[in-house]
Amino acid sequence: MTWPMQRQRARPTMRFVAVKSEAQQVAAMAYRTRDLLVRQCTQTINVFRARLAEQGIFAPVCPAHVGRLARVVDGNDGTLPAAVRDLARLLLDQIAGLSEKVADLDAGLRRRASTDDTARRLTTITGIVPITSAAITTFAPPRETFSKGRDFAACVDLTPRQHSSGGKERLGRTSKMGQRDIRRLLIVGAVADLRWAARKGAPEGSWLARMLERKPKMLVAVALANRMARTAWALMRKGKITGIR
Repeated sequence: MTWPMQRQRARPTMRFVAVKSEAQQVAAMAYRTRDLLVRQCTQTINVFRARLAEQGIFAPVCPAHVGRLARVVDGNDGTLPAAVRDLARLLLDQIAGLSEKVADLDAGLRRRASTDDTARRLTTITGIVPITSAAITTFAPPRETFSKGRDFAACVDLTPRQHSSGGKERLGRTSKMGQRDIRRLLIVGAVADLRWAARKGAPEGSWLARMLERKPKMLVAVALANRMARTAWALMRKGKITGIR
């Protein structure tokens, strides 16, 4: 009997960390590398904006507006000293290089999602893009670990903490101690869905419309991410959505 089987027999209620396959380890390294490069790119953009703000050049806080600042740096109207332009171009080159590397890693994760059957089916869920599906198939525990979707959502930490006593239910905040990569991506996808609903309008009488009428938007985003996680578990475990519990 192997050591993992002995542990399982000795502790039948304990959930052990499953050994990842070589493909999952490669995907995990690619995702972690992408995450690092995205953070470095964001830091460089913030430094670039801050240094130009000291020179009286301002732009909104968004990577999409870096081009506006770049046009000021490349201009010849004498707005910026020559030394400032040279330093700003160094930062622009750094931003361009990091953005190119992130785009290459994104393309690799999309290819993996397109070739993996489970990841491809996960992208059919509203709010789950190839990057998110690749993260779920890479970092999520084996689908057999959980008996129902709400257990998987709790593992990702998209459920409120219980403070119930004496038959009285008290729900607190999410502890953010679960799998942070999956949780963050699911919440980002949920926020994108809420923005779409704000523009187009949620279907009248739907769960989303009722929640938006009663709850703050960020709370609705976390609740929607919870539903997305349970839907993802149903697809991974059963190959179809049979009902969210």
